[in-house]
Amino acid sequence: MEKLMSISHFLLFSLITLSSFPQHHHAAASSEYSRPPPRPLVFTSHSRSESDSQQVHISLVGKDHMRVSWITSNKHTESKVEYGKSPGNYEASATGEHTSYHYFFYRSGEIHHVVIGPLEPSTTYYYRCGGSGPEFSFRTPPSTFPIEFVVVGDLGQTEWTASTLSHVGAKDYDVFLLPGDLSYADTQQPLWDSFGRLVEPYASRRPWMVTEGNHEIETFPIIYPHGFKAYNSRWLMPYEQSGSKSNLYYSFEVAGAHILMLGSYADFDADSDQYKWLEADLASIDRTKTPWLIALLHAPWYNSNDAHKGEGESMRKAMEELLYKARVDAVFAGHVHAYERFTRVFDNTADPCGPVYVTIGDGGNREGLALSFEKTKPSISVYREPSFGHGRLRVFNETHAHWSWHRNNESDTFVADEVWLQSMYSSDSCNKATQRSIQRDEL
Repeated sequence: MEKLMSISHFLLFSLITLSSFPQHHHAAASSEYSRPPPRPLVFTSHSRSESDSQQVHISLVGKDHMRVSWITSNKHTESKVEYGKSPGNYEASATGEHTSYHYFFYRSGEIHHVVIGPLEPSTTYYYRCGGSGPEFSFRTPPSTFPIEFVVVGDLGQTEWTASTLSHVGAKDYDVFLLPGDLSYADTQQPLWDSFGRLVEPYASRRPWMVTEGNHEIETFPIIYPHGFKAYNSRWLMPYEQSGSKSNLYYSFEVAGAHILMLGSYADFDADSDQYKWLEADLASIDRTKTPWLIALLHAPWYNSNDAHKGEGESMRKAMEELLYKARVDAVFAGHVHAYERFTRVFDNTADPCGPVYVTIGDGGNREGLALSFEKTKPSISVYREPSFGHGRLRVFNETHAHWSWHRNNESDTFVADEVWLQSMYSSDSCNKATQRSIQRDEL
């Protein structure tokens, strides 16, 4: 019955989307590369028993714990994870919690969340959820450099999504970062289930750390006025561990990096909880322990694409100075379905002490690419291209990291943009400027 309902929802949704979403007809921006068109949705069906785990994904919790999340159709499956360092040999176990939610006529399966650990760094663990079903494995991130992050925005669940994930999985990495727009369910809840099954082969093996995008909001007047019901239920992040009051924004530390996951769709003005949390979080950072400081959010603060022009401006005006004074190294955003890298910027001006801003909303969304850029490229924009792809940030040590953007090709990825980054922590001139600014503020 669940499968039939899921398929019927999907067919209805497909008919709606085919008639309602605009198609892009802009000319290709470059003769060197033929821009790919959108590809169809991929609907991934449920093929396991009702008590077996599905949609398994993991996320970091503190320095040595992992949250395992999954869904079962059976309401009586125990929220329990058994795990160990060799296949089929589970030396430890942990129990957690489960929840479910309704959205109009849809009722989710049981959503399980279990925190396991303490775990050793750079170690492969084998685990089983709920006492039965398939065995999974993951590798914990390292405790020191080097560490490699994959960054993918606006992922969706199309054939381009499958291509992006295949390219991501072809080369090893440690942590997956997603700056919003996961499933593109847009109130069609079976698409959340389909998305969870699509990403499971990747999200069950490496921690996925996500923040929300506009397609996660899913509000409906009076009935669901607050939004994010499915997102908060399914993709629980370690917000409480960072002192946040909301799953929509939080921070975490891994190896020598402090990562800020900001919420473009939570209040962010100076009187908001998010702003006050960010102030406190930045003040707590010890750059001798985490010399790299990276931020993710959904709606970009800098953007020379015609799509979503200015939508991140109010958040930029509210929060940019906080990130600048904290000497954030890089800010990754999604929302615009193209790739663009800016130089180090503060207040719309090139600044050697500002963050590098990168828009990477090109994971595989169903709406196609944002092909139209401003005709005159701003001086602060270094590289821009409307193609599907993913990014990799490899932090080698406390001073240097390498960023690369990989365009999707049919059988392989192509590194179309890359740059070496020096951490702001290791910049004497920027550190001296920070000290002078602090002294002025204290006067």
